[in-house]
Amino acid sequence: MAEVATSPRRSRITPEREAELYEAVLDLLREVGYDGLTMDAVATRTRSSKATLYRQWGGKAELVARALRHNKPVSAADIDTGSLRGDLLQMVSRQDDCKMEQDQALMRGLFHAIHGNPELHQAMRQLLIEPEITGLNELLRRAVARGEIAADHPALEYVIHMLVGGFVAREIVEERLPDQEFLQRYLKAVVLPALGL
Repeated sequence: MAEVATSPRRSRITPEREAELYEAVLDLLREVGYDGLTMDAVATRTRSSKATLYRQWGGKAELVARALRHNKPVSAADIDTGSLRGDLLQMVSRQDDCKMEQDQALMRGLFHAIHGNPELHQAMRQLLIEPEITGLNELLRRAVARGEIAADHPALEYVIHMLVGGFVAREIVEERLPDQEFLQRYLKAVVLPALGL
């Protein structure tokens, strides 16, 4: 897989200012979508110079992917309740239903944009998707180390597929967005039994 060229951070942007910039990027994405978002619009919204934005993030794709990563500050690898069941239940309960609905609408638009934009696809994969998969794999490795599940259990390699499937399928099949209640039931009825838990 090709690497996303990440820009060196030369300017001194405080963490507070960085968070403010990321929030503005997400707000613009919700308003105009990825194709409508421009670095000019981000610069205007955040009272920044385009030069600063390009120097700090390299371009729109990396800025958007980093804003989304910032919006998900907790990695699955950071969740450790002492049991795989507890970890998975904790993982799906990190956001309230309102925030989940906002994020899902945002991601639907971005996944559509990814198909025509290899740079965005690469940035999303490297900065958002792969860290989530790595975090989930770490969570599963800990469960294997604790003896909760065998290392060769056939369902282990499909946990990410089951989790993503639950998100996607509810909207397609039921024309409803997944919420906390649905995700908890889905985990208990599908994912945990598939893992023998």
